[in-house]
Amino acid sequence: MRCKVVVGIRVAGNLFSNLFSRFVKNYYPMNKVMYSIAVLFLFACKSNEKKTEANTNEAPVVKVASYSEAFDASFENVLNRYYALRDALVDSDTAAANQAAALLIRSADDLKLDELKSVDTNNIIIPTAQTYTGGISSESTGLLGERNIEGKRKAFQMISGNLFDLTRTVRYSKEKVYLLHCPMAFNDTGADWLSSSTEIKNPYFGSKMLTCGAVKDSVVLR
Repeated sequence: MRCKVVVGIRVAGNLFSNLFSRFVKNYYPMNKVMYSIAVLFLFACKSNEKKTEANTNEAPVVKVASYSEAFDASFENVLNRYYALRDALVDSDTAAANQAAALLIRSADDLKLDELKSVDTNNIIIPTAQTYTGGISSESTGLLGERNIEGKRKAFQMISGNLFDLTRTVRYSKEKVYLLHCPMAFNDTGADWLSSSTEIKNPYFGSKMLTCGAVKDSVVLR
């Protein structure tokens, strides 16, 4: 349809140009006002032709992929296990942290990445996501091996980085995921953690500095 419109405009523009040339040749000099109107009309025809051609070259709108309920449920499970681990560190509870870390390993390993095959046509999303799920599992295993709460918090920092990158890679869109930052963690080197809200409950200091931190980034794909 757009192609026909372009052709029609071109034909009309060329026809008008020929008629205009004959008119000037036979009836010159012409009234200045009529001359100006004719020139403006010719310019408008050419301008509309260019706009129509530009519209035909517009890129199609790309919709964000919608994943299966199975994948969304498995990813939500990963997030919930992570949040349980975070809360345990907020409370400085090593036993609860170990329990949450063990469940997080299982959830990361069970993440249904095969459900992404229909959208991962270039075979990039799944392999990249697998590196992050592997990182979550290995760092969670390392956390289990740490005997004190500070060692567990250090491992938690690495888990948080992997999970945030995983969330962005798979473009999880069921809920907002915020990246919060504490600039004073680990001798002022700073550390991040994830949350479903902007409320600050610092897992790196617990009750010592519970509200130290701020929102650093977020993943919002709704």
